[in-house]
Amino acid sequence: MNKYPAWLNALILLVLLAGILIALPNIYGTGPAVQLAQRDGTPFDESRIDRVSQVLQQAGIESEAIYLSDGRLVVRFDSADTQEEAGALFRSRFDSDSNVALTFAPRLPDWMRSLGLAPMSLGLDLRGGVYVLLEVDMDSAITARLNAYEQDFDARIRDAGIRPRVEVDGSQIIVRLRSAEDLQRARDIIAEADAELLVLDGTDGRSLRVRMSETQIKARQDFAIEQNMTTLRNRVDQLGVAEPLVQRQGVNRIVVQLPGVQDPNALASILTATATLEFRMVDTTGDSPGSRRYPGKPGVQGQLLKREVIASGDQIIDASAGFSEGSPAVFITLDAVGGERMLANTMANLRKPMSTVFIETKRESITLPDGSTSYKVVKTEEIINTATINGVFKDSFVTTGLNPVEARDLALLLRAGALAAPVFQIEDRTIGPSLGQDNIDRGFRAVQIGFLAVIVFMAFYYRGFGMIANVALFSNLVFIVALLSMLQASLTLPGIAGIVLTVGMAVDANVLIFERIREELSSGATVQNSINSGYEKAFSSIADANVTTLIAAIVLFAFGTGPIKGFAVTLSLGIMTSMFTAIVGTRAIVNLVFGGRRLQTLPI
Repeated sequence: MNKYPAWLNALILLVLLAGILIALPNIYGTGPAVQLAQRDGTPFDESRIDRVSQVLQQAGIESEAIYLSDGRLVVRFDSADTQEEAGALFRSRFDSDSNVALTFAPRLPDWMRSLGLAPMSLGLDLRGGVYVLLEVDMDSAITARLNAYEQDFDARIRDAGIRPRVEVDGSQIIVRLRSAEDLQRARDIIAEADAELLVLDGTDGRSLRVRMSETQIKARQDFAIEQNMTTLRNRVDQLGVAEPLVQRQGVNRIVVQLPGVQDPNALASILTATATLEFRMVDTTGDSPGSRRYPGKPGVQGQLLKREVIASGDQIIDASAGFSEGSPAVFITLDAVGGERMLANTMANLRKPMSTVFIETKRESITLPDGSTSYKVVKTEEIINTATINGVFKDSFVTTGLNPVEARDLALLLRAGALAAPVFQIEDRTIGPSLGQDNIDRGFRAVQIGFLAVIVFMAFYYRGFGMIANVALFSNLVFIVALLSMLQASLTLPGIAGIVLTVGMAVDANVLIFERIREELSSGATVQNSINSGYEKAFSSIADANVTTLIAAIVLFAFGTGPIKGFAVTLSLGIMTSMFTAIVGTRAIVNLVFGGRRLQTLPI
């Protein structure tokens, strides 16, 4: 009656061995390491290992291991001092094409790495680092889109032989025309450009009011968030931070977690910087429609610039700082579209001046009369240089007019990409590495105490069956660690709390089963019938309790923020693994030990 088929016993054993194997990397610990990654995102090949090894040998620096991981080169050392020394060496030798980051790498044997095994990923509260919460200026994202529409409509309508006056007014675009005939033609042109726009008649009978639909606004806001997240990831990569986390929080916020970094002030200016460039022709005659005067930086003359933008920051695919004719410079490479526009412009405007406009958006605080603080967004647009076009060029050129520090920071920002909308820092927290280690020690101590307390109780109260439940409980912990390692879900301090809670909950199923077996024995049933009835009759209660808890954990994960998600993840995994170990696992052991035997009593 109480026998599993051989194939099911083999399957349970195989699952247990697989869990032990996947969880095994967590016992090896981590060591200080340096990570190198290509600036352009392409993966390294084996030749880079030989090159780095030679550099280390020439400098007399010994490494514990050198290997490739996801296209990045990882070099592990035996001490933090050696790590710092190697990091400085790599920056001096490979800075031109590689990002260098100090990190920690698991001390795994080669055979484990070859199998793709890895330990759990630790959250920021356990590893230490910087937590930054950023807010995206959604209004600026919409305004930027309206400005793009403004230039597009003006060009399209003029190409049709109509002379309009197009301007952005708040959340709408006003198109003023000379006649009713022009009005209808302009309406058709706008509808052809974007059929989703809402086009309304103006009050004077000779103008149109163009607005974005709610769907377009929502799509633009989502695009701003996603584009900013991509840009922020690129910027963090350029800074050389290993394993950063950039994720959306709520409607208009982005969380950036930077493990190992301890100075948030050094990062704030780079993460929130909106610096970018625009290239415009100088209006030397003063009769170009839409021209306006831009101020110059100190020492640079202001100019009247044309409305059309030849190329802008979002078309720059590479930028590097250096020197040109003895002055700090930024060497720029444009994408295909920007290169073609620059080529056409230089061909048509030889011997004419072109200006480089430096654009930056900042948020300034204002103290109101009642003592509260408000904020206003300030956009700065300054000419950093004006040069005469003396030759035809396309996608590669140089711009000057900055000091060395400005050139370096601007090159980094342009290389990482422009933000689709300004972001402002509203919160930052720094967690020291010693505090992170203290969190780990305290958390695992809590797991150990809870685990031992449950083991003692189960062994004392349920005797032999209690020891079987303890084996299942240990297997349950192994499976949780294995799943966290396999999924690379970050273990956080709340996640450890979820594991501690799971340890207490995991034996609930066995308590129900064992009590049902006791009741069956007390009513006079045979030993084998009692075992079978205990597992079968307790199953519905166990399933109901665990399913309702799992639903609550899923809701926490869906609607919670970072710490709550960490708790929900470990709780969900613990529920699923405990169902397997408490019902299937203990039943397999009970069947092997007591199944098929003629017994008068049970050690329960």
